[in-house]
Amino acid sequence: MARSQKPRDAPAGASVVASNRRARRDFEVLETLEVGLVLQGSEVKSLRDGSVQMAGSWARVDRGELWLHNLHISPHSHTAEAFRSDPDRVRKLLAHRREIQRLKSRVDQQRLALVPLALYFSGGRAKLTLALARGRSRADRRRDIQQRDADAEAARSMAAARRGRR
Repeated sequence: MARSQKPRDAPAGASVVASNRRARRDFEVLETLEVGLVLQGSEVKSLRDGSVQMAGSWARVDRGELWLHNLHISPHSHTAEAFRSDPDRVRKLLAHRREIQRLKSRVDQQRLALVPLALYFSGGRAKLTLALARGRSRADRRRDIQQRDADAEAARSMAAARRGRR
């Protein structure tokens, strides 16, 4: 059976621009948070065109503010050179002060990471699903694959047993 193409990291009704598929593989997601994204000029047009790369991006709390690093938004093709912003610049994320303080304390105390999961438009505004996550080791990933394979095998054998009874 084919896997659903609908990203699970964006709310219903949102138009998804990009999703970080490797994040769920490399990290164990403990908690998610929807944050706003500060964009400049034609970056919104580039997002609507889907010219964004999220692989390897991460967030960090610095001086009480939340910042997104390594998000590449390609310049829009019809924008003059003078008005283009740096495609790899550090972008500010918008969240409530209490949420930022809570995230910072958990990141510092429990050695967690802030990883973006999905970038989408909701109500005409660019939003980002940010995950508080713990890194997985290679052994953890292997264990997950083995568990998934075992579950699939059990489902196949149960389906075969049901067909045999009829």
